[in-house]
Amino acid sequence: MLYPLNTRYWEESFSADEQQSATLALEEGKVIFLPELAFQLKGYEKPLLTPAILGKKYKNVSFNPNTQEMKGVADKKNERQVLMLMDRFFAQSYAFVEALMPHYKGKLIKGRTSYRPVEVAGRKTSILKDDTRLHVDAFVATPNQGKRILRVFCNINPFDQSRLWHLGEPFEEVVAQFSKDLRRPIFGSRLLLRLLGITKSYRSLYDHYMLMLHNEMKKNEEYQKNVRKEAIHFPANSTWIVMTDSVSHAALSGQFMLEQTFYLPVEAMLSPEHSPKFILQKVLVF
Repeated sequence: MLYPLNTRYWEESFSADEQQSATLALEEGKVIFLPELAFQLKGYEKPLLTPAILGKKYKNVSFNPNTQEMKGVADKKNERQVLMLMDRFFAQSYAFVEALMPHYKGKLIKGRTSYRPVEVAGRKTSILKDDTRLHVDAFVATPNQGKRILRVFCNINPFDQSRLWHLGEPFEEVVAQFSKDLRRPIFGSRLLLRLLGITKSYRSLYDHYMLMLHNEMKKNEEYQKNVRKEAIHFPANSTWIVMTDSVSHAALSGQFMLEQTFYLPVEAMLSPEHSPKFILQKVLVF
């Protein structure tokens, strides 16, 4: 499940063999684990390590590196420092992924950066928004038409607290378990969602099926209880990279994390046959 890689430097250079092996491991559903790669906060940024930084209506602080727009900070006096912190994390993550996986260079699409200062365990939410339940990522409002979801996570907890995840069964087994529950959409419903502004772009059949899969996984109590899974502790000051649209995962506990999302076209992969779209098309018509 884990593909360990030792480096302490965001500006690291890698051999061609290391690049090839890491890229294939990521595409095959492994988590690239970098136990010594810490994101160093500057002294004036350490006071930002508090859940009080987050506005009451928000689950996390969200930053768009394309527009420099940020949401979720409780006090405007902290916005500039939080923005600079998140922009620096975005830049380091982007450069690191391109150095480790040069096959993706120029093809990564920049998604949002998030800062998650609140403890995961015990947080009250609905079943479908409960990330302590095993799931694969799919988004209600932002369809991606089959692009891969590549995420960089960094545990910046100042109290040496690990972030605890569960990793579940391979994507092929998830699909085999739930394919019978993945129904075709009602005619015209996806166009209506776009016209009403509920989705930011057109929800393709792929997006429809992936969102249904995400929801069915989370709702199924028997599956959540009995499915094969492994507990993984990501220590403070460690980093990990994972394609969360195909890796079944759940975050059970932890506080203070940075996360960067990228999107990758399937045709930019070394092995597109490992993409969720390719696997879903074997059992569903779209």
